[in-house]
Amino acid sequence: MVSHELLSKQDATTSSAIIDHFKDSKSFLNLASSEGSAILARDEEDAIKLQAGIDLAKNKGVIDPDFVAEPYLEIDVLGKKPEEVANSIISTIDDAEKSSEDSTKKGKVIVLCGLSGTGKGTTVSKLKDLLGSGDSKRQIVSWSNGNIFRSVTLLAVAWAKQNQAEGEALDVTKALTKENLASFMSMLSFEKIDGVWDTKIVGLGYDTTVSSIQNTTLKGPDVSKNIPTVAQDTQGEVILFASKAIEQMVNADDEEIVVLLEGRQQTVDYVRTPFRFILTLSDSSLIGKRRAAQRVMAAAMEQSSEGDSEEKINENLSSELEKML
Repeated sequence: MVSHELLSKQDATTSSAIIDHFKDSKSFLNLASSEGSAILARDEEDAIKLQAGIDLAKNKGVIDPDFVAEPYLEIDVLGKKPEEVANSIISTIDDAEKSSEDSTKKGKVIVLCGLSGTGKGTTVSKLKDLLGSGDSKRQIVSWSNGNIFRSVTLLAVAWAKQNQAEGEALDVTKALTKENLASFMSMLSFEKIDGVWDTKIVGLGYDTTVSSIQNTTLKGPDVSKNIPTVAQDTQGEVILFASKAIEQMVNADDEEIVVLLEGRQQTVDYVRTPFRFILTLSDSSLIGKRRAAQRVMAAAMEQSSEGDSEEKINENLSSELEKML
């Protein structure tokens, strides 16, 4: 039985309880199978598109075609809580640093990869909490390439609008020439602004920072609609920008910064670090079960109220499950 208190957590504890609650339910297993197949299909489609972008960047000479990343350590997360996975990663890094000749370096980069549903996001959150506790001087930064892709898209749309003929439909692909992309990237810089690391955008009518527009302009319709098109052509450029920005942070003399980098292996390969981890699930069916549980528990929460009995909560869970089927 699932209580309202447990349902309210809406975290890995709740999803594990939902999976256990429905372990003999054919309906839940059908939903989990469907969700798992959809996740794997999306991952495969994304991987193909990403690789096409990487290959394009290599052909353009933007990234080194012979680049080899440091090896990854696989962690099977089956039966492990996110905190256990995070502690395992920290322990591995601590052991490596003790035996390293370069023990004076303050900053570090921790790369985390894995298929959707293996718990990357939750593990990054746990790492942030664990690494940030007990050391007020250490800064923990979660880096995402997403805002850099959005910034390039913003500039590509601006260029397309400024060069658009009267009555002509907006076509952002015209902005994606090799020369234009180099120009757009030169309009982005990563620097400390008022004591905080930030990406600055200067050009084509913009003079701003990513942090000040990341929840407004960068999520507006012009950017959201065109980002898939721009992203495919700018994988290499964004990879290099991210790599240099992260290197700036971890090599800063006046502070200790730990960068947590989560993403697809094809892109995070290009950030130099010995601390690379891939989360795996030896029981792949759990990927679909976790996603199904997340959907069911979120829907049931909307139908539940504080004070509801366990019987009522479980009626809501079953009802929402059947709706989803």
